[in-house]
Formats: sequence, structure tokens, C-alpha cells
Amino acid sequence: MANPKEEAGLGSDNLVAVPKPRHVKYAFACAVLASMTSILLGYDIGVMSGAALFIKDDLKVSDTQIEVLLGILNLYCLLGSFAAGRTSDWIGRRYTIVFAAVIFFVGALLMGFATNYAFLMVGRFVAGIGVGYALMIAPVYTAEVSPASSRGFLTSFPEVFINSGILLGYVSNYAFSHFSLHLGWRLMLGVGAVPSVFLAIGVLAMPESPRWLVMQGRLGAAKLVLAKTSESPEEAKLRLLDIKSAAGIPEDCDDDVVPVPKRSHGEGVWKELLLHPTPAIRRILISGVGIHFFQQASGIDSVVLYSPRVFQEAGITNKNQLLGTTVAVGFTKALFILIATFLVDRVGRRPLLLSSTSGMVISLCGLGLGLTVIGHHPDGKLPWAIGLCIMSILAYVAFFSIGLGPITWVYSSEIFPLRLRAQGVATGVAVNRITSGVITMTFISLYKAISIGGSFFLYAGIAAAAWVFFFTYLPETRGRTLENMGKMFGMEEDENKGGGGGGGDVQMVSGSGGGSDEQMSKN
Repeated sequence: MANPKEEAGLGSDNLVAVPKPRHVKYAFACAVLASMTSILLGYDIGVMSGAALFIKDDLKVSDTQIEVLLGILNLYCLLGSFAAGRTSDWIGRRYTIVFAAVIFFVGALLMGFATNYAFLMVGRFVAGIGVGYALMIAPVYTAEVSPASSRGFLTSFPEVFINSGILLGYVSNYAFSHFSLHLGWRLMLGVGAVPSVFLAIGVLAMPESPRWLVMQGRLGAAKLVLAKTSESPEEAKLRLLDIKSAAGIPEDCDDDVVPVPKRSHGEGVWKELLLHPTPAIRRILISGVGIHFFQQASGIDSVVLYSPRVFQEAGITNKNQLLGTTVAVGFTKALFILIATFLVDRVGRRPLLLSSTSGMVISLCGLGLGLTVIGHHPDGKLPWAIGLCIMSILAYVAFFSIGLGPITWVYSSEIFPLRLRAQGVATGVAVNRITSGVITMTFISLYKAISIGGSFFLYAGIAAAAWVFFFTYLPETRGRTLENMGKMFGMEEDENKGGGGGGGDVQMVSGSGGGSDEQMSKN
């Protein structure tokens, strides 16, 4: 008897047997719109790096207050990212994106009209909630709407828009730096409300995630979306079968609307994910959390948020030159993230991740060396050392953007099983933002304690540890279907052993397909 997955163009090992990935215009448009939520975080990161210079002079605040102002948004993101997991299971992925845009719009206006430091912190709190929602929902929606052959390409879009937002923030810094001290930084922050308006309107034209629709029992609506976002009718049918299996719906059920278990609405997920995970779920969780931790612990936000200050330490003192140099950093990040989107499905996740991290280690060592030499020189004016610092920063953001930056979002959004995906991604985002918050709120204190060069040598050591973790722990996921991703992490072994605490989820992912998984394993 022929294997239905092979008839539909899938190999028996669940790898998509497509010789050359084809462009799916509708899925591409959906991914672009969903990923535009990430531009909110990018703009905030970019614009605050320059605005902090003017805020400090205008509001007469200390370095410690600047550290808190820049880093606290990452901790506020925690509330948004955790709330987004349940919200997206409740009202759907699409309306959660709209909700994120509305919250950030309010936060940006509050920051733009801030009259003092306390008022500014209130705006940061509101904007942080919106950013947390956006960071969690964009990769989840994009992964769920994308066909397997182009999922890596499409789920790297959030990082593309983060980098685009950073570049826009840098350009905003430069454009408004010529205004008065009192007005300039307020315009920089307030303009951030504009993208959220267009985003909220554009998202209304998007369809709902087919996987969320199936979780709600709306099979008819899910079929329509899958037909538009798949490369062939056969692939659409196969994707529907896999999603129905993962949601615990019989494969032979063809009704447009079916009743679903209460658990399909998100109840009990945290217990399965954190309190009583199976060995496979635990490995998936460590993989998702680990890649998010190392993405931020390797110092990217210190380079991006504090790049003007780093360039000051390197010997560039003119504010216009400082902001102009940061624009070069933003342009480099945006350029290389675009290159990465075309490589992630062709080269694979692991090769890009390992080569990216290796380049980051070398670049951070070069930056640490240049800053150390400048710090020990009497007048701090060594052209070769200044040049080494600038080139090292540009190389660092280039290597980050071609691998670790986008693949973190791609990888973490595709490895979690369907029912755990929203909360699993939310956990990864939470670790991402906590780590970023700690890094950004301690950078000035850190470099005052161990020197600015020593700080980047420390980040180089963390990046080296990240390379070891990626090499030993993370399997390649290129071409795998979302519903069968768990096989690489041993979910079949968990099921055969009786599962444990999270066995119910494993049963839904691989055990309700009417024996099809057993047949595939024999093939």
C-alpha cells in the first residue's frame, strides 16, 4: 500500500521532497504582515540608543537611570509575552497581532509626550507590554501559516523587521537630532506610533492561522487557508491531516465544524511544558530556551543600544558622527539579515548557526582588543585601533544577522508541538527578554568594573559557550513538517515508554494518526 505522504511529495522520513522551494505568494504576504509587528521592538531599540544621549542632557538623569530606562522594556515584555500565549489561544493569532499594535501605539504616544523621567517610564511599561505580545505572536503565526519548504525563509522575517526597525530608529535619531534638545528626543519616540497604525489595519486582511482554526474545531475555515498557503492541493490535504492528528481530531472527520476537547483551548499546557515534561518535551524546551538565552547573552543589545557610547569610548566624540556611524551599523544588520533569509532553507539552520557564532567570537575579541588598546593609550587617538573597533562592530552585527539573529526565531517557533507552541515560544521570548534586560541594565556598570574591552571579551566567552551548545544539542530542522518535528527529539520513544507527565500531548502529536506514524517508521 502506497504511503500517502510519499504520494503527496513527502519523503518517508517526513522531509519535504521538493527539489527547489517554490514561492507561495499568499503565505509570503501573510508572513510579511505578521512579522511587521517585530518592527516595533526594532524601532524602540534603535531609537533609544540615540535618544538616550538627549534624554540624559534634557532630564538631567544619571547613567544608572539611563541603564534602567533602556533595559526595563525587556522585563516589561515578560508580561506581554506570557499573556500573549494564552491570548492567542483564546482570541486567535490574528487579533493578538492587532492587540499588540494597539498597545504599542499607546506606549509610543506616552513616551513622546513624557514631561519627566517617571512619565517616560510609564510609557516604557505600556510599550513593553505591546512589544512582548508582538515578539511572541509573529513567529508563531508565521510558522503555522507557512508550507514546510519555505518555513525557514518566512519565519526569519521577524528578525528582518527587527533589524529594519533598528535602522529606522537610527535614521530617526539622525533626522531629529537637529531639533531643539527639548523636542528632538520626544519626536524620536513619538514617531514610533505611526507604524503600529498601519500594522493594525493591514493585519485585518490576513487569514487566521489554520492550526488555531483546527484547534477550535473550524475545519472548513482551516481548509480554505491551507488551500491558499500550500504549494499544491495534495500538500494542503496532508497538512490538514497532520494538524487534525496533532489536535486529536479523527482523520476521517470531514465536517466543517467539529467539537474539540476543552484542552485544545490552552488549558493545562504549562503543567505539561514546565512541571511534568517528558524527556522529549524537556529537550525541546531546553533547546528553545537555550538558543534564546545565548542570542542575547552574547551581547547584541549592548552593541546595538550602546553603540554611540562604544564609539565614544573608541574616540568618536561628535554627536552627528556618532549617530551617522550607528546608521552604518543598522544598515549592515538589515543587509545581512536579508541575505540570511535566502540561505536558511537552502543551507540549513545548523551550518548558519555555527558559522555565525564563530564569526561573532572573533569579532568580539577584535572589539575587545581595540577598546583595550585605546583605553590604555594616553590620548585615546589611535587610528588603527579606532578602525579595528568600527570594523569589529560591523562584522559582529553582520555575523549575528546572518545566523544567530534570525535562526533563533525560526528554530524556536518550529520545534514545539502544536498544543505547546504558543506557550513554548512565549517561554523562549521571556528568557530572551530577561537576558536582554539584564545585559542592557548592567552594561555601563559592567564596563566600569572590568573595562569596556573586558566586557566584550566576556561576551566572546559566552558566544564560544553558545557554539558548543548549538553543536552538541540542536538537531537540523530544515524541511521537517511541524507536526513531525518531535521525532528528532525522541517523542516516539516517550510514547512507547508510556509518556510520563506530558504523555497526553505526545499521544496527540504522534499517536492519533490511525497507525500512520508506525507505517512511516517502517518505511
